[in-house]
Amino acid sequence: MSTPPPPPTSGEFAGIRALVTGGGSGIGAATARELLDRGARVAVLDLDPTGAPEGSLGLRCDVTDAAHVDQAVTAAARELGGIDVVINNAGIGAQGDVTGNDDAEWTRVLDVNVVSVARVTRAALPHLRTSAHAAVVNTSSIAAEIGLPDRVLYSASKGAVHAMTLAMAADWVRHGIRVNAVVPGTADTPWIGRLLAEASDPRAERAALEARQPHGRLVLPEEIAQAHCFLASPRNGSLSGVLLPIDGGVITLRPR
Repeated sequence: MSTPPPPPTSGEFAGIRALVTGGGSGIGAATARELLDRGARVAVLDLDPTGAPEGSLGLRCDVTDAAHVDQAVTAAARELGGIDVVINNAGIGAQGDVTGNDDAEWTRVLDVNVVSVARVTRAALPHLRTSAHAAVVNTSSIAAEIGLPDRVLYSASKGAVHAMTLAMAADWVRHGIRVNAVVPGTADTPWIGRLLAEASDPRAERAALEARQPHGRLVLPEEIAQAHCFLASPRNGSLSGVLLPIDGGVITLRPR
């Protein structure tokens, strides 16, 4: 466990204590860096927190283990002095049509992508209830909005995140806890990199993924990090129940 520096005294998130799951790489690490740059104190929960950005508090945590989650969230709150923001970003992918994943994989993916959102938020809730700027931001996907081939299990998990976000927002909006979600398009992450490496023609597969998005490229992790911060920002106290696409127009645009 690393020890973060003293709290910043300036920046949009000055005085804000944030927790980011899956913050050891990819989108989560980009979000943790962005929060730090904006003045937040940040704890990263990850199976391998060695990739947590410098200046953050890296905590090893298996988000499928309730005891692990409770211990990590307690440690984060103790070291940061509380928790104001939770970014539920930990997730794993899955490929295949409805015949492509056995029961064990269904259980594993839903546990990481869906139930962990409940575990982490539930553990942080006592701290959020006492915060003047409480916000939860979940990470969904365009797979919850449009039909993608060979993504049945993954799409089901992200559809659940969509529904959970709205239900959680309805439960807590009157208690001063805002709940929103970012809805990324296909992003240039380590998982996508591994999929491309396994393709028979990685260059052609990447070109196909880029062409699927109207702006013609993969979404950058830093762009998703900006959206996480926008929804979590204490400046945006009227945002609740928002599902914010960062997808180059996949969901809404059909350019000619």
